[in-house]
Amino acid sequence: MFLGRFLKYLGFFISESDTEENELENKKIESFFREKFELKKVTQEVSEKALRYDLTVPFARFVAMNHGKLSFPFKRYQIQPVWRADRPQKGRFREFYQCDADVVGSESLWQEVELVQLYLKSFGELGIPVKICINNRKILSGLAEYADISEQLIDFTVALDKLDKIGKDGVIKEMLEKGISQEAVEKLNFLFEGLSTKDTLDLLKEKFKGIEVGEKGIEELEFVLNKALELGVNDEVLVFDITLARGLDYYTGAIFEVKAQGIQMGSIGGGGRYDNLTEVFGVKGISGIGISFGLDRIYLVMEELGLFADNKTPKIEYLFANYGDEEATEAMKVIQK
Repeated sequence: MFLGRFLKYLGFFISESDTEENELENKKIESFFREKFELKKVTQEVSEKALRYDLTVPFARFVAMNHGKLSFPFKRYQIQPVWRADRPQKGRFREFYQCDADVVGSESLWQEVELVQLYLKSFGELGIPVKICINNRKILSGLAEYADISEQLIDFTVALDKLDKIGKDGVIKEMLEKGISQEAVEKLNFLFEGLSTKDTLDLLKEKFKGIEVGEKGIEELEFVLNKALELGVNDEVLVFDITLARGLDYYTGAIFEVKAQGIQMGSIGGGGRYDNLTEVFGVKGISGIGISFGLDRIYLVMEELGLFADNKTPKIEYLFANYGDEEATEAMKVIQK
């Protein structure tokens, strides 16, 4: 199913090495290595390696290395394992498969709209009811500027990203521990009030007067929401979530997170726009956007929803009694049908 959808929306398949240079940690992709698996002393001659954390950073490296040969916008899909130094439990793995879809070389917001459609079509065919949460990193940057904590943007977004896990009090506690002032926390308290999309946007427009990055984030968000609505996407399925942060700090625009409705499971998809990632590898000016499907969690969700029931795939089993070469020949003929 995924291959059929990807061939329709994307077209190119690529595959990458399972390891990445550990020195990327020094190139300001801090969150990329937050839960990395390091491989010490691979050899005495080569640089230190780490098992691949995601598929986006390796893809950015691929684009940087081959940008002179690619035709932009370049669309690709990729299905490979990734690794996390995590504590295994239900829905959390040290090794799992990601299925990524990315478009690079285009700043058009229609790419965001198209990837939302890819999500909905894919999960619709699987029979999984989902909610797609959307936010914009420019809005988060605007909030940081509004609260006078622009220098602590990463600390702010990393703490906010944990809201589902540790709750409002836990997020506020972590912000304070990271040195974010009580005054700033109070200015941001409205984030936790659960306002409607309209009320939240109206409030943001008021607070962002004169904050250019925040105003740009609202403009981009409204474009995606409005165009998706015009194309028939239910506004209860694609939902603005102002607390959505996505811990990876290479995102610069729209960010997404997908959850299965009615199932206690972490996100089964996520992604966003990244404008500066190829710059880490020496090539500037190539904007990209990508989404990911977490195949292992999707499998667990489908199991819980009973989408693998026996009556979904009826089968007939045969037992052949082999009494000699003639009977074996007939049995082999049947098996090959």
